[in-house]
Amino acid sequence: MGDMMEKTILYIHGKGGSHLEAAQYQKSCPGCTVVGADYEVDFPWVVGDRLRAAYDAASGEGREVLLLANSIGAYFAMDALGHCGAARALFISPILDMERLIMDMMGWAGVTEEELRARGEIPTDFGETLSWEYLRYVREHPVRWDIPTEILYADGDHLTARQTVDAFAAAHRAGLTVMEGGEHWFHTDEQLAFLDRWIRGVLEGRRA
Repeated sequence: MGDMMEKTILYIHGKGGSHLEAAQYQKSCPGCTVVGADYEVDFPWVVGDRLRAAYDAASGEGREVLLLANSIGAYFAMDALGHCGAARALFISPILDMERLIMDMMGWAGVTEEELRARGEIPTDFGETLSWEYLRYVREHPVRWDIPTEILYADGDHLTARQTVDAFAAAHRAGLTVMEGGEHWFHTDEQLAFLDRWIRGVLEGRRA
């Protein structure tokens, strides 16, 4: 297993987040160094280069690297780092089926695939801009993922359905912990305490 001090955790934030959030997770990861991957643009073909560079920096001098990814950060990790050789991945409220989510958002906005193809980009009332280029990229780059993974999922997650996370966990033999009464965004004291216990449990070889 090696010396815990040699382990680096690469944190990949979610939409609207920051690499500086890595500092918030440091207390949950004793014996590890948590570093944040910095990216500003939400397109996977741009984010991928940033993540691969961040991983290369984190794994320097033979350090063991674990991934800690939140929400869409998990999708970006799977898209960019599937062959990186990370020892393990911890996913918090992960987006596991990006095509399904885009199609759901199109449904919420009343946008057809034909309309999106014709217009390229369509802003929505709920703050997301639908992109034909993004949907096409997701379809042309299916996720291939074989890194041992643990998932923390909230039963109140409005972005990823329970059947999606169950199917992913079964297909990838991933561990799954579900917080009853939780939300996609872990932010209350109770949710953050559950998150802390989960991370510590995974790193110590047990689950929350």
